[in-house]
Amino acid sequence: MERKVALVTGGTRGIGKEIALELANNNYDIILNYRNANDELQNLKKEIESKDVKCFLVYGDVSKFEDCENIVKQSIDEFSKIDVLVNNAGITRDGLIMRMKKEDFDSVISTNLTGTFNVTRCVIPYMIKQKSGRVINLSSVVGITGNAGQTNYAASKAGVIGFTKSLAKEVASRNILVNAIAPGFIETDMTNVLSDNVKESILNQIPLKRMGSPREVAKLVKFLASDDSKYITGQVINIDGGMVM
Repeated sequence: MERKVALVTGGTRGIGKEIALELANNNYDIILNYRNANDELQNLKKEIESKDVKCFLVYGDVSKFEDCENIVKQSIDEFSKIDVLVNNAGITRDGLIMRMKKEDFDSVISTNLTGTFNVTRCVIPYMIKQKSGRVINLSSVVGITGNAGQTNYAASKAGVIGFTKSLAKEVASRNILVNAIAPGFIETDMTNVLSDNVKESILNQIPLKRMGSPREVAKLVKFLASDDSKYITGQVINIDGGMVM
């Protein structure tokens, strides 16, 4: 069987890295978008290729439309198609609104929300032409509930939810499924720096009394990318240990 091709933005560490590895384990060729080249990136490429699939690295800042055009053009030149798009790239610039700089608000919106539009806008014409595809957007439970100190991040992730539902309606007739994943507290570099008191406070909000793992998020992406999910579109799936019900 011909392998499917998945483009993962911001796929070099944390949740994005696990998504790339999980899809590679399931026989997807992987396109990894990155902003900073380093030894870890090359090591990840080798790890993915050790699974007998291809790994194509492509530089680009998703907040810049021209970069996204280049990301997609290079990917199509390499593989002739993109079956799955995972919009994972995202940043935080937390702060209370009275202290938040305008550039901190703008940069989060530009990467998390505009970046999701930019890459999707460049990929969708190819999916429409092939009359199939999956778009999986990484949102957050914060986009549903809000969170003090994260007006920029919450706004960007709420925007991703509205974008997901609207796009799902636009492209359903072309057999393109569009869904969003809303992780809760997941163990990453960002959560590792939290103090024990903060972690305890977080765990008290989670019925399962633990943080999630990037691999658990990746397995949900794998499901949404597969034929097992072909009657699911326009949905926001929380993966949060029951924190938001």
